[in-house]
Amino acid sequence: VTSVLIGISSQTTDFSKEKSMIFHVQELQFFNESLQQLKIAQMKFSESGECVDKITPESKGKEILVPLTSCMYVPGQISDAEKLLLDIGTGYYVEKDITGTKDYFSRKVKFVTEQMEKIQKIATEKSKLREVVMDIMEVQLDKQLAVIAQQQAAGGAKTI
Repeated sequence: VTSVLIGISSQTTDFSKEKSMIFHVQELQFFNESLQQLKIAQMKFSESGECVDKITPESKGKEILVPLTSCMYVPGQISDAEKLLLDIGTGYYVEKDITGTKDYFSRKVKFVTEQMEKIQKIATEKSKLREVVMDIMEVQLDKQLAVIAQQQAAGGAKTI
């Protein structure tokens, strides 16, 4: 009865360890996906800031393509090269001058970069933790295999 209880306890512990390992792997995947999304956002803000640099007072009256969706554009004309309409998210727009617009995109790039650094730090710590857990599990598995080998050797010696 005691050996059965020990076996069940060992299986429960092994299941908990496997569940914990799966959680850590999923967590690392989540952090990596978050980093990828932030890199995309960072790139878009950076590109937008670069586009603002191309608008000069001489741009007034020039033909442009105005995005209606991410894949549909309509022809338009720059009526005021000093004021820009910014999409700040969730359907809200704000009018800013060139300097304010450049500052906005600069702050956005800085903020996203800081968030990426935080997530990268957490992901690195989680990865190190995962490695430690893997090492511990490997040592425990080696111990269990050694015990099984000893039991088999002892069982084989008794039958001879």
